[in-house]
Amino acid sequence: MTDENIETLLAQPHGGAEGSVTPPIYQSSLFTFDDFAAFEARMSGRGNRTLYSRVQNPTTASFEALMAKLENGAAAVGFASGMAAISSTLFALLKPGDRLACVRHVYPDAYRLMERLLRPWGVTITYHDPAELENDADLLKGAAVAYLESPNSMMMQVMDLRKVAAHASAHGAISVVDNSWATPVFQKPLDLGIDIVLHSASKYICGHSDTVAGVVVSSDELIDRIRDLTLPLLGGKLAPFEAWLLVRGLRTLPARMREHQRTADLFVDRLSALPQVAAVHSPGPNAVPGLTGRAGLMSVEFTRDVDVRRFADALGMFHFGVSWGGFESLIVPAAITLAQAGPENSLRAFGVPDTLVRISLGLEDAEELWRDFESALAQATG
Repeated sequence: MTDENIETLLAQPHGGAEGSVTPPIYQSSLFTFDDFAAFEARMSGRGNRTLYSRVQNPTTASFEALMAKLENGAAAVGFASGMAAISSTLFALLKPGDRLACVRHVYPDAYRLMERLLRPWGVTITYHDPAELENDADLLKGAAVAYLESPNSMMMQVMDLRKVAAHASAHGAISVVDNSWATPVFQKPLDLGIDIVLHSASKYICGHSDTVAGVVVSSDELIDRIRDLTLPLLGGKLAPFEAWLLVRGLRTLPARMREHQRTADLFVDRLSALPQVAAVHSPGPNAVPGLTGRAGLMSVEFTRDVDVRRFADALGMFHFGVSWGGFESLIVPAAITLAQAGPENSLRAFGVPDTLVRISLGLEDAEELWRDFESALAQATG
């Protein structure tokens, strides 16, 4: 699929009977059979009729099929959250004694999953800068899985996924990448040789801040492994109503991503010229091969002249919130996240500065957002 026809694919009716342009919501926990033979065939694995919504549902299947097409994958499986997608994937791929090679500055809850569950379970975990993963051809030797984000969380560092995928393949490691930031509009990791793509579908895929969900896209073989093992046994299934909302959100994904990009471009240009800004972390088109756009999530490092608390409290259009990718603009000061208790704090572990602020630019008017940001910064400087 090319970028030019994503809009056409998503605008086509994906409905059911009676000419419906949207899929019906099969709000049913189970699906029955009319006779012994049909039921026996399904239970013995000789049929694939819908059986039980913990493992399959027609509305959920509509969303999964659409995500597989968008990511150029063979199959997809939906989950109740991004963390359900991450944990179900990793537990399906790893066993005690395996090594997981993970990018630094990974999503904090993924880091906690690795440190609090996978490591005590017997998985060895190593963390690496994106440049290491790109340039060291032997870094993944002996690894079972390479878990990647490009860009990664908070610091927004990108990597050449084609290079990393080639290194993983050479050593028999399965490469997994979280593509929530770029979405299939701006990056298609499977086309670059990555084995598995996953999303926190709560973010841009949904786009309306009303759904918590996740999705994994890959080959038939790897999706079958997840479907056979961790989807039914961990039980993190995607509900039909949430799947219906996700199909709804996907209709406007390209338009929303390009609007987020226009606002992000404006912010990057203006932030880069401010003396109070030490660095702007926001990869743009062609920052690495395969990345074709800039999302609305970025982080800004201020100089010590800025009182981050005063700046954040002076904002009027940006709200404090842990998620991103919706229509509303949000802010997460690193100082707040650094204050979280517990040893499994990835921001502290990886040395994120307390002068850094993550901002998610929503769909408000870009100039109004900028005036709010600029006014708050003036109040907090000096």
